[in-house]
Amino acid sequence: MLIVTNEHIAPLYLEPLLQHLESLDKVETLILPAGEQYKNLASLELIATTLLKKNFGRDTTLIALGGGVIGDLTGFAASCYQRGTDFIQMPTTLLAQVDASVGGKTAINHNLGKNMLGAFYQPRAVLIDIATLNTLPEREFVSGLAEVVKYGAIWDQQFFHWLEAHTQRIIDKDKEALCYLIKKCCEIKAYIVEQDEREHHIRALLNFGHTFAHAIEAQTHYQQYLHGEAVAIGMCMAAQLSAHLDLISFADVERLRTLLKKLQIPLNLRHEASYDEYVTLMQRDKKNSQGSIHFVLLESLGKAKIMKHVPNNLLQQVIKGYT
Repeated sequence: MLIVTNEHIAPLYLEPLLQHLESLDKVETLILPAGEQYKNLASLELIATTLLKKNFGRDTTLIALGGGVIGDLTGFAASCYQRGTDFIQMPTTLLAQVDASVGGKTAINHNLGKNMLGAFYQPRAVLIDIATLNTLPEREFVSGLAEVVKYGAIWDQQFFHWLEAHTQRIIDKDKEALCYLIKKCCEIKAYIVEQDEREHHIRALLNFGHTFAHAIEAQTHYQQYLHGEAVAIGMCMAAQLSAHLDLISFADVERLRTLLKKLQIPLNLRHEASYDEYVTLMQRDKKNSQGSIHFVLLESLGKAKIMKHVPNNLLQQVIKGYT
């Protein structure tokens, strides 16, 4: 068994986990640098090299102890190593608990795009302990709330209403509220993934805001924004585009923005980029086909759709409004 974690998580949770596994014959650890910029080929090779040097076979199990970066990276390594070995997700961030650890998407980034190399590969189990949120930096916690809001926005209007009504409990990390929202997000994602594991149709709805967000992250080399921060801005841009297309009202756009603001998620862009830069990066999105950018847009708060053709003038209006 190989436990893969990072330099921030290891001092907090690695030793307690090792104590639980002390009855096993062979448990090794690999501690990686922390940060989205390390979700790359070099880290993937380091995991593979460790497995080979320690003589692990296909019958081993990898444990991803950490956030979305560790989960994506470890899962992809598991999918590749000797054509596939088991892995377990142990997510320690809110974003990973509500989204990244569930559904079997694994990947690493490329300099030209986010999650461009990866595989659909399901973990044997996802083990969530909300106590890990007690040591999560506040910025990371707030970032994870963007993905929570996403589920209400695209799928469950009643959940969106619940989030609006319980923002303070969520910010205060009320245990009951956190358990409810994590369970709800996992249920929604599991249902969607069961219908469309390899993202041929409805699973793509889970990328609401991500077409814009991935461009934002790539523009800043994955170092200026946390993933959830970029997603929150991306959701607002996608909602704005939905309103320009008369799919939703501008009042609904403001309602989405208000909820994100109440959850203390920053919505301001902290870098400059041109319309052409956005389009170039969005054209590399994995949802695209036949040269057209596919956008996940809102038909209402709680319902989304995919549009393959968006007028350039409206897209330009939205992007320029944020830059």
